[in-house]
Amino acid sequence: MDYDAIVVGGGHAGIEASLALSRIGFKTLLITQNLDAIGRLSCNPAIGGLSKGNIVREVDALGGEMAHLIDHSMIQYRILNRRRGPAVQAPRAQADKFTYARLAKETLESEHNLSLFMDTVVDFLLDPTGKRLTGVITERQHTISANVVVLTTGTFMEGKIFIGEYDAPNGRLDEPSAIGLGTNLRKKGFPVGRLKTGTPARVRKSSLDFDKMEVQDGEELMMPFSFDYDSINRPQVPCYITWTNEKTHAIIRDNIHRSPLYGGKIVGTGPRYCPSIEDKVVRFPDRNRHQIFVEPEGIGTEEMYLNGISSSLPEDVQWDFVHSIEGLEHAQIMRPAYAVEYDFINPQALYPSLESKLVENLFIAGQTNGTSGYEEAACQGLMAGINAAQKLKGEPPLVLSRNEAYTGVLIDDLVTMGTKEPYRMFTSRAEYRLNLRHDSCDQRLTEKGFRVGLQSEESLSRLRQKLEKMETVKDLLRQRKLADKSAIQALKMPEVTMASLQESIPELSGFEEPIKYQVELDVKYEGYINRQERQINRFEKLESLHISQDFDYDALDGLSTEGKEKLKLVRPISVGQASRISGVRNSDIALLIVHLDRGGHRER
Repeated sequence: MDYDAIVVGGGHAGIEASLALSRIGFKTLLITQNLDAIGRLSCNPAIGGLSKGNIVREVDALGGEMAHLIDHSMIQYRILNRRRGPAVQAPRAQADKFTYARLAKETLESEHNLSLFMDTVVDFLLDPTGKRLTGVITERQHTISANVVVLTTGTFMEGKIFIGEYDAPNGRLDEPSAIGLGTNLRKKGFPVGRLKTGTPARVRKSSLDFDKMEVQDGEELMMPFSFDYDSINRPQVPCYITWTNEKTHAIIRDNIHRSPLYGGKIVGTGPRYCPSIEDKVVRFPDRNRHQIFVEPEGIGTEEMYLNGISSSLPEDVQWDFVHSIEGLEHAQIMRPAYAVEYDFINPQALYPSLESKLVENLFIAGQTNGTSGYEEAACQGLMAGINAAQKLKGEPPLVLSRNEAYTGVLIDDLVTMGTKEPYRMFTSRAEYRLNLRHDSCDQRLTEKGFRVGLQSEESLSRLRQKLEKMETVKDLLRQRKLADKSAIQALKMPEVTMASLQESIPELSGFEEPIKYQVELDVKYEGYINRQERQINRFEKLESLHISQDFDYDALDGLSTEGKEKLKLVRPISVGQASRISGVRNSDIALLIVHLDRGGHRER
């Protein structure tokens, strides 16, 4: 074999997959169409957000790279939903996108087990059975063999961009798509479909009137995403907020027939939760304005990102509606908005390890699986890389449960239910989100990262020290009396904070902010956490009832016809996963449990 592993694609999934495989010790090749495009923040120049910030910290706890990249490139930091409960709080950082991409490429280049190669993969090599992958074929007719392949093509597989009447075979503006691979996957029987996403125009900073906009500053204290260090000391830059108006909407309505989205040129399904501005105007006719976040693309550029008005309308229409917005009346559009349509693979064709059910040794991650977002791509890339390495070692895959990580929720949703639109992670998708707080990711996942070979003894030691410090703070709060109660009892009250307690307990100032922050959340929400733990115990009972992959559902009398068809399609690994398949009835699950409890065909 030429390599132990090949990773196809240099986006956020490809970065994590290739680093995981090479750091675990396998000779890895990353093939990408453009070495200068590695790690690009193609759309919004930001990392994190609701549930997404949690995912970044999960990637870090497991030994991935995304948190380090944003920590060294962030230019603004905020905690979203700070006034709400901890289950929906999350960090978000504005990035200098040029620094982020440069650091990503430098990180890949510094890995001694990792080689980089610029070419386009157009087909796979299979063994004589057609069921086992042995390598790849590139556009320039290189035949490269490997034991495992991780596919992370993003929006480039048969990609096409749209700007009004204009379209081109691109995965990003002026970047050619990967032609051939989607067609060959269809020929091999893969369930390939089309999805659509988009991005807004970029405008020149010096042409904007910020006096007409609302300033959005970052937090006073910049905190890292990575658990490897405690703080970041760097100047922050502001973002701004403005709004569309009735004139904006009128321009869009008058030209809606020129949109490829409504003219029938785009057949792929777009993201319901991140619609284009023309989608918003059509779907919400009663709304007289829509919010726009005006965000810097970096320190060394004039380009500003208009978050909230992605579009595929013609450039002359974009020019008119952008100039109708307060503060943007004289905006110089440097890059137009556009939509991109691309091939994806139905993720129900994957095991929870992200290995293909059709072809052994092929792992698939990122937007190729129908997701949207850098963070969703990164966590899949990391898990695909880890499990490709586990396959090479002959060890069982690492599968995260829904009660362990948003990453586990995301992958379980994909492989169990599939997706017909770009999948985006939300806190509402997680049943046990209070247990999936961003501040506790290291406690849940660092040891797992250590077991697969991505975390060090130093990381485990740092985690133990953190837990000891937290317990010391809690002991201090238990011992100190405030009026008629202990400080720890007082902290349970909504109006009492760790900051206010510090006035009476000056010793608290000797502890790092992340330690005090997590203790405060632990104490305030102890009752809710205990209740959720009881729910998790019930959940784990169903997850522990494993089902063999060759289980004969046809031989089990009493299953509903639809349930039998769905179970045979998904091939769930547990009764818990089976219970989440749309179309499988409660009676089907009860029948499965009875059969397995009687010693039916199962595996532990």
